[in-house]
Amino acid sequence: MRFSLKTARLLVSALAFSAATVAAPAWAQTTLLNVSYDVTREFYKDYNAAFTRYWKQTTGESVTVNQSHGGSSKQAGSVIAGLAADVITMNQASDIDILAERGGLVPADWAKRLPNNSAPTTSITVILVRKGNPKGIKDWSDLARPGISVVIPNPKTSGNGRYTYLAAWGATIKNGGTPAQARAQVQKIFANVPVFDGGGRAATTTFAQRNIGDALATFESEVPLIQGEFGGEFQVVYPKTTILAENPVSVVDKVVDKRGSRKQAEAYLKYLWSDEGQAIAVKHNLRPRSEKLLAQHKAAFINVPTFTVNEVFGGWKKAQQDHFVDGGLYDQITAAGRNK
Repeated sequence: MRFSLKTARLLVSALAFSAATVAAPAWAQTTLLNVSYDVTREFYKDYNAAFTRYWKQTTGESVTVNQSHGGSSKQAGSVIAGLAADVITMNQASDIDILAERGGLVPADWAKRLPNNSAPTTSITVILVRKGNPKGIKDWSDLARPGISVVIPNPKTSGNGRYTYLAAWGATIKNGGTPAQARAQVQKIFANVPVFDGGGRAATTTFAQRNIGDALATFESEVPLIQGEFGGEFQVVYPKTTILAENPVSVVDKVVDKRGSRKQAEAYLKYLWSDEGQAIAVKHNLRPRSEKLLAQHKAAFINVPTFTVNEVFGGWKKAQQDHFVDGGLYDQITAAGRNK
């Protein structure tokens, strides 16, 4: 049997295509990097396992999710500096907004792409005290008393610390106080801080392991973890009014489009709203968006009056500009406290 040159070329091409198809796996391995804030290690460890299992069952594709954790603002700065995050999962919108403002890594309207302004979970800021509450701490104003030592992470690098600052300020306003009274109270509280750690988990170590401070201001989601590790040494105080911390998420568009990981990254974030994703949030003491789950676990998530950053401060952008930029109210307050 004789072949024409054209037939031979077609046969070689077909054999090469067949060999390539056999040699290549059905799906390439995909790796995602989730850059997150300091106190989400345990939550995302469980969530990542659930998502990779779901994705394999649904698509047949294997995906590995790596994690990076630290003070939220420091983490956002690392992404701007070149850390190739496929997704960023923060505890405040300003640490994602900055990715749009400094380099166009995400669109300005990133929060509109998912439900609840792209925040699948919330928490509230509470006060942790030592067993028996020996200093009688009941509200934010008690942290301003002379002789009280309170551990708060640095608001310049930590969303946890920033929420504490805004919680104490906003509670004064919500309870009928003036901005001048809010400033005076926050100044007294921050004058009582012995050390400013870079993130919430480091502040927990300072308070619980190094035995520094009479109180720790932290997220509600951290409390059971601390109590579980240290037994009955600590108890939680719910302030009369506190702030609602919303935990937004976003794909990092420039990274996923360059890496070809958009499909997996978007699915990873959307699954946070799934029944399984919300149940894992509850397991790790994060308040779910699911009304059904919230109702089922109302004993764990105590109903306390809360306010949002938008409600009291006009949104994160304005709060950042007024309070946390270099030379802003936070810097003025801490400088005044040091000069006393």
